[in-house]
Amino acid sequence: MSDTRLDTLLIGIDSACDPVLEPLFEKGALPNLESIIDEGASGPLESQIPPWTASAWPSMYTGVNPGKHGVFGFLDYEGYDWDVVNATHVREAALWDLFTHHDMTSVVVNVPVTAPPPEIRGAIVPGYTAPEDPQCHPEGTLEELREALGEYRVYPDPDREQPGEYVDLIRMRGAAFRHLAEEHDPEFGFVEFQGTDSVFHEHPGREDYVEAIYRAVDQEIGDLLESCDPDTVVVASDHGMGPYEKYELRVNEFLDEEGYVQTATGGSGMPAWLPMLNSQLREGKEAETPSPGIAGRAVGAAAQVGITPARAGKALRAVGLEGLVKRIVPADARRAGNEQVDFAESTAYMRSRIELGLRMNVEDREPEGIVPESEYESVREELIDVLSGVETPDGDPMFETVGPREEYFWGPYADKGVDVVMVPDEFEQFLSADFKGEVFGPPTEPYNHKLHGMIAISGEGVDTDADLSGAHLFDVAPTICSLLGVERSDRMDGDVLSATEPTEEYEYPRLDGGTQETDDEEIEDRLSALGYLEGNE
Repeated sequence: MSDTRLDTLLIGIDSACDPVLEPLFEKGALPNLESIIDEGASGPLESQIPPWTASAWPSMYTGVNPGKHGVFGFLDYEGYDWDVVNATHVREAALWDLFTHHDMTSVVVNVPVTAPPPEIRGAIVPGYTAPEDPQCHPEGTLEELREALGEYRVYPDPDREQPGEYVDLIRMRGAAFRHLAEEHDPEFGFVEFQGTDSVFHEHPGREDYVEAIYRAVDQEIGDLLESCDPDTVVVASDHGMGPYEKYELRVNEFLDEEGYVQTATGGSGMPAWLPMLNSQLREGKEAETPSPGIAGRAVGAAAQVGITPARAGKALRAVGLEGLVKRIVPADARRAGNEQVDFAESTAYMRSRIELGLRMNVEDREPEGIVPESEYESVREELIDVLSGVETPDGDPMFETVGPREEYFWGPYADKGVDVVMVPDEFEQFLSADFKGEVFGPPTEPYNHKLHGMIAISGEGVDTDADLSGAHLFDVAPTICSLLGVERSDRMDGDVLSATEPTEEYEYPRLDGGTQETDDEEIEDRLSALGYLEGNE
């Protein structure tokens, strides 16, 4: 047993939800997690819109909606330009900022969107969207961990065998947290496991991989509880995970047909999400953007007269030869010929599918906006009406709801998000920003995010009979504050869950300082490989 003062430990399990956990509970594969649930209060945890990692984890650790913290997806936009988000794009205080204000110590390991880390009392080892060799706090922490543990990495090595590679990463997270907890003796700890999400994106249908990864997480949970002995433990996920078995709507293709989107070809549209074709950055070399070459220029020229790989693929599918284009035309050539959104000439468009919405090209807001401010509401209402009536080829509704962003985002950064929010029906319909020659098709990914994750709270002062059925992602931060006896921020959108005693609100200082560019193409490569950044292939 530990003699540390760890009061509250928050364990983040990306994508954990009842449909994923129940089969593993039935096998007896997760005894430590099952014990936390049995001995405490638990329930489903409703995520936010959009329920994706880069925006949802900041919402969890700040307790505010994206309109207040400013992160709506993996990308931050300035006009038509973009950058991968990092911690400086999160414009609201995180839990560890609040605790530092109260002279309390935190240890934070592998939490997404925490690089570059702020200076706090304690330690931060960043997770997802950080570089492979991230800046940590305090300076020298990464080197210290690698010396103590033998190895520490943020991302899996693609050349190593799965699922063993993910299991190794999971063990690194637990070992890193235990090492830093012993060194810094924190009141608050937060460790996140990401492989529980990535396995569904990278190896859909591999139930054996899922089980191996979750067993490893459960083992780490047991080791953390034994070595750190927290007074209270909270387990929470940012969203759920499940199959997508209905249709994919290519939103920009639909908007093109409806006259709202204009397209560009030959690689001139933005953005063109590409995975890097080599591992130069992982090897420490400067990135090189691949050239389209002769084949690419030829396809780009053909695209100028309406012959694109996507449209050629549509014709070939009719005769059973849909793989022909990919076999005979190099990937970079296909990208050069495919249609992309011409942002400046379009009325509205989907920037990224995970934003779950449309951005309008408004005058005096976008660099080359064409929608007059005086027509903003009427055009937006028209878009909402058009999209609300979209049905799948089977006659089912495509969307559960389509509405203005104010119903989902509020705060000083709400205008950075989409103007029209589109919530897929039961999160079984898939959305894509790509052009593929047809408006509808099968889902690009057979598994993806669902709206409900899970939460469990166990330990001292927890009402085990509490009903957590209405718990929301925004409730996690104020509840953590309550468990530590700290005033929650008056800017938080969530409430203290009924399993704990509420605390008073307090007006904390606001963050100052600007944002920093991520400028790391290896991160873009990683996001592309997981399907978060779409390519025009």
